[in-house]
Amino acid sequence: MKHFYLFFLLFFCLTFSASSQTTPNKTETILQEKIVSKNDSLSISPYQLSVRKTTAIRIDGALDEEIWQTSEVATGFTQNFPTDTLIALSQTEVRVAYDENYFYVAAICKGNPEQNYIVSSMRRDYNWGQNDNFSVNLDPFGDGLNGVYFTVSPVGAQLEGLIFEGDRDASNWDNKWYSAVSDLPDGSWTCEIAIPFKTLRYPKDKSKWKVNFARNDAFRNEISAWVPVPIQFSTVSLAFTGELIFDDNLKKAGSNISIIPYLAGSAAKDNINNTPYETSGNIGGDAKIAVTPSLNLDLTVNPDFSQVEVDQQVTNLSRFEIFFPERRQFFLENSDLFANFGFSRMRPFFSRRVGIGFDTTINQNVQNPILYGARLSGKVNKDWRVGLLNIQTGQDKEKGIIGNNYTVAAFQRQVFSRSNIAGIFVNRQETGNETSDKPYTRMAGVDYNMQSKDSKWRGKIFYHHAFLPNETNGTFAHAGFLAYNTRKFYAAWNHEVVGENYNIDDIGFVLRKGLIRFEDWVGYNMYPKKGKFQRHNFHVYFNTYTDLNWKVTDRNMSFEYNADLFNTSEMGAGVFNDYTYLFFSFDPTNSGGKQFEEGEEFTNTGAYIYYSSDSRKRFNLSTSASYRTYFTGTRFNVDGTIRYRFQPYGQFAISFDHNIIDLPEPYNDANFWIISPRLDVSFTRSLFLTTFLQYNTQADNVNLNARFQWRFKPVSDFFLVYSENYLPENFGSKNRAIVAKISYWFNL
Repeated sequence: MKHFYLFFLLFFCLTFSASSQTTPNKTETILQEKIVSKNDSLSISPYQLSVRKTTAIRIDGALDEEIWQTSEVATGFTQNFPTDTLIALSQTEVRVAYDENYFYVAAICKGNPEQNYIVSSMRRDYNWGQNDNFSVNLDPFGDGLNGVYFTVSPVGAQLEGLIFEGDRDASNWDNKWYSAVSDLPDGSWTCEIAIPFKTLRYPKDKSKWKVNFARNDAFRNEISAWVPVPIQFSTVSLAFTGELIFDDNLKKAGSNISIIPYLAGSAAKDNINNTPYETSGNIGGDAKIAVTPSLNLDLTVNPDFSQVEVDQQVTNLSRFEIFFPERRQFFLENSDLFANFGFSRMRPFFSRRVGIGFDTTINQNVQNPILYGARLSGKVNKDWRVGLLNIQTGQDKEKGIIGNNYTVAAFQRQVFSRSNIAGIFVNRQETGNETSDKPYTRMAGVDYNMQSKDSKWRGKIFYHHAFLPNETNGTFAHAGFLAYNTRKFYAAWNHEVVGENYNIDDIGFVLRKGLIRFEDWVGYNMYPKKGKFQRHNFHVYFNTYTDLNWKVTDRNMSFEYNADLFNTSEMGAGVFNDYTYLFFSFDPTNSGGKQFEEGEEFTNTGAYIYYSSDSRKRFNLSTSASYRTYFTGTRFNVDGTIRYRFQPYGQFAISFDHNIIDLPEPYNDANFWIISPRLDVSFTRSLFLTTFLQYNTQADNVNLNARFQWRFKPVSDFFLVYSENYLPENFGSKNRAIVAKISYWFNL
């Protein structure tokens, strides 16, 4: 513990020093001087924009209202990519306004008649980097850590998301807002956006918001922003924002209650057991209640997640569980407040554990329905965020499935300029059962998240402790991380300690237990002044695991070279050396063959290469290949994706992953394939079809999932989902199901 306290003191001192940095870098100063000279009409500073009140605006993309002719203009966008030292070639002009109900944004995205757009589809929630678009990044509280963004493409497709931890985003957030686009004769395009104040979380009686506007010109391969953003950071970063100055303090947006009921029906057939079709119906819904303009109460009753997209399958050749992200809508808003404690390898709360039950009749995990849930989350003021979550799952005594109640309480308290202290408590309690040997799992922890004002320094330190019925020792997890990132140089240091009895797999995600880990990396970027290469990168990585007695169990070392071209192509290569000590028996093919014994040691070496072609081309591809010694044999892997974009209607892609494992007798060899064709079609901005086939020889399964979506009103949908599983040998059907679901968003 002595070393822990010394480390904490050192970390705190570094944090205080880093958080106090306010001096802009040389590049940023030069850009500010350039923009000031180009924006003499802007008052006070080039990064402040007045927001005047107006009458209601018709959202048609025409920009013909009087307010747009007289508003201040945000212009002089500067490049974030491929360099951060030049004024943008594709300039953008932005105007803003508001009325009693909406915050309005109008943008003119300059182009030329010879320039084309790059759009992958008209589908909502498209890939930002693969589409031309214009973005609005809002931080109403001005904390530099939490916000929202709204993005529109030249064909009118919408994308919105949450910003958290200063520069991370979650695009799976969904809410109601309006936009329209229009083409101009000179090759430019315009967009109008109306965001209901009821959609936003903001402090009342405040007249200033932080903001930045960004533009992705995918055809020109240029990313730009109104407030300059250094090249090593994304334009979503809230460390680089200007100010919106409203002409009056904003008031509470009135009652803000939304009801989203749904009705669903399904039919399913088990072809292996040749049972008849089973039909079922379901009804339920969600409610969103704004307790304050910045604090929201979400309620759900009998939620249905049948329309959620299936997980992309991967070949598992590791000794540990694979992490799959949460996709269910109820868990997404303010999800970082609950889900981002700890590290990705040891989350104290993992919402995908909720809704899983163990069926004792077949001895495996199955879906267990959620009966109801409630979540209170949001900002209390600029410095405090709070979250409270409670969910109850069902019980099936015939199948031995136990009901559970999950409670999660979390808070964040901002300190310094962009850092926070956060705490979490998780409780899983069995309900209606008296025979289980683990009736509850409880966990409490505290995290300190640090970011300097300029985002060059960031880090985290945390301690989590589990309270279990039958364990008292080794029920903890602790880690610390510190990273430094500049335009050319970056480095990071990380350590982790996990007790041998940190058994929270029923509420969280823990990749490994009983370990000490040290992880370090360093890299250097070079930006050539001439030629086809935009960037060269050299990266060195070290990773060591030991048990709690300091015996090394795994060690990874690698060196890699990466290169980015101005035409969006990427390529790279690397070499690596791994050491593995087996602390339990293991079959490297995960195919049920003979296992290597506990206590055996292996040192393996290998190399890999990768390449991605010009993503602006309608036909493009990405692929990688690696070859390595593997335990006492060899492993060859090749994977990739081939795409064809038939814009603006969609994209067809085929992904593949092939592993060839050659081991000496008596161990199994393996030849695994995953082949995944995917078709995304946008018939209009309201009608979408996604068809996804996954051929997986390791899982001995072929899965087909087809999802038709009709968005007949904003955030109101009809889904028709068909799924079927086949045997890979002859494509004989194992089972099939079809689900129809309709939901409607009512504002009260």
